[in-house]
Amino acid sequence: MKNDQGLWNFIFSALFVVLLVLSIWILYTLGRLPTAIPFFDIVLISLATFRLTRLFVYDFVTQFVRDLFLDTELMQTAEGKVVLVRTKPSGGPRRTIIDLLSCPWCFGVWAALVVIFAYFLTPFAWFVILVLAVAGVASFIQILVNMIGWRAEHLKKKAQD
Repeated sequence: MKNDQGLWNFIFSALFVVLLVLSIWILYTLGRLPTAIPFFDIVLISLATFRLTRLFVYDFVTQFVRDLFLDTELMQTAEGKVVLVRTKPSGGPRRTIIDLLSCPWCFGVWAALVVIFAYFLTPFAWFVILVLAVAGVASFIQILVNMIGWRAEHLKKKAQD
């Protein structure tokens, strides 16, 4: 069977463009399409997008979402331990979706569209965006602290050798 993955990638790219245009049209018709955005709000939107992206691409709590699009199989190791093996489908729409969910840059564009649309559509989204933004700062601090810790451990081991 011929690999049709390029077609599915094109379909999802076209879907994104349609959603983008539809979002702009909805905001325009509701009179909510902005001409300027305060810098603080850009920072909030960016941090919320960062956290939403990490939530879906990396976090354990959303592994069940990624598992919907993965092939999973229970396998037994030589030691008799049962492990869950996750593999990407070879093609089709599930492959495109899991490729999106595995790529922070790819998923980040979709997440940005959702966050920005929600931000301009309703003031009720502001609180959710604020929560995601604060969580994004906390995630960034945790990543930074981990990097410092790993670096310190590496230097400690290097000095002991």
